Amino acid sequence: MTTTETTADNAATGPIPTTSYTGVTERDLGASDGRGHADRWVWEARYVKLLLVIDFGATLLATLAAFVLRFRGAPYADWYLLFSALVPPVWVGLLALTHAYERRVLFVGGEEYQRVLRAGVRLTMGMALASYVANADIARGYLLIALVLTTVLSLAGRFVLRKVLHRSRRRGACMHRVLAIGHASAVAQMTRQLHRRSHHGFHVIGACLPAGQLTGAARTLDVPVFGALGAAANSAAAAGADTVMVLSCPELDGPMLRRLAWELERDDIDLIVSSSLVDTAGDRITVRPVDGLPMMHIEHPRLSGGRRLIKSMFDVSVAALLLVLMAPLFLLIALIIRLDTGGPVFFRQVRVGRGGEPFRMYKFRTMHTDAEARFEAMRQQNEHAGVLFKIRADPRVTRSGRILRRYSLDELPQLINVLLGEMSLVGPRPPLPSEVEQYPQDMRRRLVVKPGMTGLWQVSGRSDLSWEDSIRLDLRYVENWSLTVDLVILMRTATAVMRGSGAY
Repeated sequence: MTTTETTADNAATGPIPTTSYTGVTERDLGASDGRGHADRWVWEARYVKLLLVIDFGATLLATLAAFVLRFRGAPYADWYLLFSALVPPVWVGLLALTHAYERRVLFVGGEEYQRVLRAGVRLTMGMALASYVANADIARGYLLIALVLTTVLSLAGRFVLRKVLHRSRRRGACMHRVLAIGHASAVAQMTRQLHRRSHHGFHVIGACLPAGQLTGAARTLDVPVFGALGAAANSAAAAGADTVMVLSCPELDGPMLRRLAWELERDDIDLIVSSSLVDTAGDRITVRPVDGLPMMHIEHPRLSGGRRLIKSMFDVSVAALLLVLMAPLFLLIALIIRLDTGGPVFFRQVRVGRGGEPFRMYKFRTMHTDAEARFEAMRQQNEHAGVLFKIRADPRVTRSGRILRRYSLDELPQLINVLLGEMSLVGPRPPLPSEVEQYPQDMRRRLVVKPGMTGLWQVSGRSDLSWEDSIRLDLRYVENWSLTVDLVILMRTATAVMRGSGAY
């Protein structure tokens, strides 16, 4: 991306990014240079239209595949063709009813995928109920293939389209132009965070500060300051912003914020109010009016009860199935390890589980047998901040171990821990006792659930993450767990493992 500064005559509007990009991003998403917030509606509308095409096409492919696989060379009723033609509009309509096309759940985050999964479950249950009530003799094989493939293909298509969008955003296109208002320190922190994670799609183009900070504090910002808080609406319109983000600012009271919302409504500019609540999912937050005042009610995380039982049953059944299916792969890996370095095939290590209970975790051995003895001599070579010890080119790792680590094959024996109820398929990273001893009080929150074979930490960068980021992701999972979140993480894990990035 190439960025050009405005001239002095236009300095009030701040720097405007110009981008050069070609191919699928520009052609399919209709990306522009972002000089006006009207462009935002163009690419967002194009994105939703592409989603409709993807979902409709996914259903057509799924029903065609189900028809061919189930009735290949066998007699069938003609009404199956009509049924296959009706499924695509029903699927798209159901996605619309579950709000899977709403802008606030698209582009980033897992909520979009969760809604598609919920729509798939509802479609399956609805079809089963309708066939029972109508006493229709529908081939169960056809129905199962069609409905499962519909959900999977829709998820895959949306995932690919989102990756195209994120690639476009890394080049500076398809971005929301944001005017941040609040204290200078909060604006500076938010600007750094949003610009570091461009896939969220927010580009801060300027700020409005309290009157007392317009001189000294404004010099610490990397974005131009347009004026005081009262000028926010006019500044946003003049700068071509499509979003105003309100950060922590006691000077901006309720009446001021209400007037700001009215003024932004005039120019069709979005208003976002940043909450001090950290990593709390929207489904735990309910706004309840009390005497005209919006009160935010925060529900407790769902860490026990029937949903936790369902998660445990899901973990055990999937782990048992995978252990049976992967038995030949286990034997092959064991043979490779023995031929490479000899010695034991498995590596056993004490980790800390739910409630601080220690357990013995199983992995395929990827290091030489004297790795523990060489640890103290290598402690100063640690490349990871925090309490973790990581070296990108660790000399203790064997040749076969590098391949196993790259594709996370060394972690497959942890299915045994899942089967024993010591771990979960998805959860926080299983910590060492030495790590837990150094936890501050807040970090012990991650011990209220079982550790997982995979989690947000693995699908978000694996070993490339900083210590603070990995802890933050673990806490976010604990606070916002749901079965659909687990399913989304498992699907993202497959992609992360195939890429092999961040694994060493």
